Formats: sequence, structure tokens, C-alpha cells
Amino acid sequence: MKLCGELKGKRNMSQEDVVQIKVDKQSVGIMGLKRAIEEMAEEYAEGPDDEVGAGLLKRLSKKNYIPNRVKENYAKAFLREFKKFLGKPYEQEVSGCVEIKVLGQGCVQCDRLERDLMEVMAEIDLAADLEHVREIKEIGKYGVMGMPALIINGKVLSVGRVPPKGKLKEWLREAQG
Repeated sequence: MKLCGELKGKRNMSQEDVVQIKVDKQSVGIMGLKRAIEEMAEEYAEGPDDEVGAGLLKRLSKKNYIPNRVKENYAKAFLREFKKFLGKPYEQEVSGCVEIKVLGQGCVQCDRLERDLMEVMAEIDLAADLEHVREIKEIGKYGVMGMPALIINGKVLSVGRVPPKGKLKEWLREAQG
């Protein structure tokens, strides 16, 4: 029996299929990135950067709209994510604004920290990249042992608790410069 909207051989798109990456200082959602990287990892682990970037670009262009004028920038971003996956050194993408990460799988405290940050950002009129990292494998890459954890501009500032809003405001103003 075939249900409405079901395609034979196709799996349903889940939130895990979309990954946020930086391309030209912008956060962009990419469908199928993890799968494409996993498929290419064994064969291209030692491959030349230009081949890896071009291969990922070709695979990911099938599911994602990538304008011709920025394809090279996307290829660089895909290569960076590929190197991260393999644990190799990579060039960081500089966003030009404050980058905030809340690490936590979505417990009450983790969600409260995210809400508090949004409120404080609105109070001090701060434009920033705020990302809530919920996947345990991704959280593990940061080396923190408690949740929620707060990282601002790559620096771990809090682990295992929700800091008071006054402290959040202080940290965000410092990060803002």
C-alpha cells in the first residue's frame, strides 16, 4: 500500500538531513551534507582539495540550490566540513559577528539558556549567530562534560548551568567589542 506523499526508495527528509554551515560569512542550510561527506570519506580522505570540493559540490548541487557565481565559495565550505569530519586541520570561516553556541540536547535548562540569550541579545540590540547544537556527537567535539554549555566566539564560558542574565549581558558586550 502506497501512502500519499510516499515515494518508493526515498527516505523522508528529517531535521538531521539539513546542516548549517558558513558560506561567505552567512549561515546556510545544506541538505544531505553529512551523507555526501560519509560517502566520499574513504575514497577521498587523501585526495586533492580541489577534487574533494568539486566532488561535494557536484553531489550537493543535486539537492541544494547553489548559484553559479558562488559555487567556488560553496566548494571551499564543503571542503572545510569534509576536513572537520576527518579530523584534519582546516581553515576557519570568519563570520564577522558574534558567534554563540548553546550545547545541549534540549533539556529545560538548555532551552532556557537559549531563550535567555535571545532576550539579552534583543535588550542590547546585538546581531549575532546563535546556534543550539543538540546532536550528542557534535556536542562531544567541543570537549565539554556538562550541559548546558555556552560558547561565545569559540571560547567556552559556562558548563553545566544557566548563567544569570547580567553575566550573559557582560559576556555578549565583551564579545561585541
